[in-house]
Amino acid sequence: MILLGLGGNLPSKAGPPDATISAAIEALDQAGVKIIKRSRLYRTAPVPVSDQPWFANEVIAVRTKLPPRDLLALLHKIEAEFGRERREVNGARSLDIDLLAYDGKVRAGGDGEPILPHPRMTQRAFVLLPLREVAPRWRHPITGESVKRLIAMLPKDQVAEPILD
Repeated sequence: MILLGLGGNLPSKAGPPDATISAAIEALDQAGVKIIKRSRLYRTAPVPVSDQPWFANEVIAVRTKLPPRDLLALLHKIEAEFGRERREVNGARSLDIDLLAYDGKVRAGGDGEPILPHPRMTQRAFVLLPLREVAPRWRHPITGESVKRLIAMLPKDQVAEPILD
């Protein structure tokens, strides 16, 4: 299973963060990345805590023939199309698309290859809560921990709430 995390807290050409996430998912689909399942959208506090606007976040499961390196390049291209500028770590942004996991692969990264699974995904409520909706039986390929167990280990100060329709 290939899992992507999408988020943003600034407007883009598509509109506010929720519209940007939907437009980015459409851009993935048009690029040949098949969307298998989507979580609800979540409203989340910045991590680490800061005074920047809250985020909208979502996790999706996808299918693609692109290898991890090429998929990551596509994600960065789509981020740029929606105005993403990489100025500071953990800064406000219009769109962030993370490659969270790729068919259970474990990679240390380097030489253009992404780190798999995403190194900070287990520390983020904004990833794990929507991930539980998309892949409730997913297990971390290195530790073997379940999503349920990873959520239980999260710091209690992280706020991630589903946005109800």
